[in-house]
Amino acid sequence: MFPRPVCIDDFEKYAKTILQKSVYDYYRSGANDQETLADNIAAFSRWKLYPRILRNVAKVDLTTSVLGQKISMPICVASTAMQRLAHVDGELATVRACHSMGTGMMLSTWATSSIEEVAQAAPDSTRWLQLYIYKDREISEQLVKRAERNGYKGIFLTVDTPYLGNRFDDVRNRFQLPPHLRMKNFQGFDLAFSSKEGYGDNSGLAQYVANMIDSSINWEDITWLKKLTTLPVVAKGILRADDARTAVKYGVDGILVSNHGARQLDGVPATIDVLPEIVEAVEGKVEVFLDGGIRKGTDVLKALALGAKAVFLGRPIIWGLAYQGEKGVKQVLEMMKEEFQLAMALTGCRNVKDIDKTLVQYPKDFRTLCSRAK
Repeated sequence: MFPRPVCIDDFEKYAKTILQKSVYDYYRSGANDQETLADNIAAFSRWKLYPRILRNVAKVDLTTSVLGQKISMPICVASTAMQRLAHVDGELATVRACHSMGTGMMLSTWATSSIEEVAQAAPDSTRWLQLYIYKDREISEQLVKRAERNGYKGIFLTVDTPYLGNRFDDVRNRFQLPPHLRMKNFQGFDLAFSSKEGYGDNSGLAQYVANMIDSSINWEDITWLKKLTTLPVVAKGILRADDARTAVKYGVDGILVSNHGARQLDGVPATIDVLPEIVEAVEGKVEVFLDGGIRKGTDVLKALALGAKAVFLGRPIIWGLAYQGEKGVKQVLEMMKEEFQLAMALTGCRNVKDIDKTLVQYPKDFRTLCSRAK
């Protein structure tokens, strides 16, 4: 019998034992040599906590909001595609777990449960739609309208995927969906990533993106999207301060600092390392969020201290889903919540507003920080 998980890594170890190799490789792998994949996690350890003491933390309030929606904690679920590969209930299990925990879920365009099915599974849940722009713009437009009709609260536009990154494991495995699954938001074999002809010797998903996703996406597409919907629009995949400023000029309502889980361009910075400059660049005009490498409650605290409004979990949710479906996802969220609450208490924070940049520093800045604190 597998031991009870006591940290996020334990969930992944279990998932590796039960998932088909090509499925585990798809979820876990990053682009090329996976330098950024490792650095996304390692970077959090480079930032050191600088706790306050004697602050009466008998009660610690984790509540906050994302795009105007109140949530129980600043820990949300990122869009991860094709979740029924990990568990038969897939995205339905995930949204139910999010609802029971009082937090939000971002649904992938490439989900194996439809926009409507996920909404019906947890009607009162906080949900956002992650969006790709297809060569046929009518496809993307209809996805947005379906999200609006079904109570989704925002659109997270992926801006870093004109082509799919080179993921060696997916190429080796010739990754594609098994015959009993398809991307449920689409009709027709090709759009649903279930081509009867197959996808050659490459990654099937890379071929799908080359065939379907618009590589001409540019800043004017944010204007196009904003005209389609009254929902908040978040640019997902920004790593540069100048791009962040441009996104604000084009009217985005938020920025998700993301390198796509290190699955697009290898060798880019860890998201936590670029977060401060992006927060500074937007000057408080929009909410800033972060994903990539979050595995502990202290990671959440560090991200908020550096200016993120909330963080989004990707792979840990998949490992929880593989572990025990809805119950496993809930366990992951509970674990992260408890760790974050403890981190807040041990750094003297009674609510998320108490979390500020004085709580975290690079070691090279530590002496300066100490002199300021005297």
